[in-house]
Amino acid sequence: MKHRDWMRLALEEAEKAYSLDEIPVGAVIVRQGELLALAHNEKEKTQDPTAHAEILAIRRAAEKNGSWRLIDAVLYVTLEPCPMCAGAIIQSRIKQLVYGVSDPKGGAVESVMKVLNPELWNHKVEVIAGVREEECLALLKKYFQTKRTS
Repeated sequence: MKHRDWMRLALEEAEKAYSLDEIPVGAVIVRQGELLALAHNEKEKTQDPTAHAEILAIRRAAEKNGSWRLIDAVLYVTLEPCPMCAGAIIQSRIKQLVYGVSDPKGGAVESVMKVLNPELWNHKVEVIAGVREEECLALLKKYFQTKRTS
C-alpha cells in the first residue's frame, strides 16, 4: 500500500472520532507493510488529556510489537502532531511521520515549533506532510463549524 492508502485508514479513524464528538484526528502505525495499530482521539470519552490518536496508536503498536521501540515503523496521522505527540514519536523511535494537514495553532513538527528537529536529537524522524491534505482539512473544518453553530 502507498502513503495515500494508509492515510485513508487514518481518515477512517478520524471519522470515527468525529462521530463520537471528538476532534477528528486519526492515526495508523505500519511497519514493513504490516498494520500495527489504529487509533483516534478519545480525550472526551476517557477524560484523559493524553488520549490523542498518536499516543493511543503508539501504545497499541508497542503492545503488539512487544517493545516500546517502534524501529522502522511509520506513523500516519491526519493532523500535524502537538508537542506531546512529537515527543512520543521521538521516544518510540518511529522512523517516519506522514501527516495530512498542518496545525498552525498547535503543530510541533513544522508549524509552531520544530520538536523533531534532527539537530536536537540522536533519533532522526523523516517527515512527509500534505498527504490527503484536503480531505483531512475538510473533516476538521466540518467538525469545528458544527461546534461554532451549536
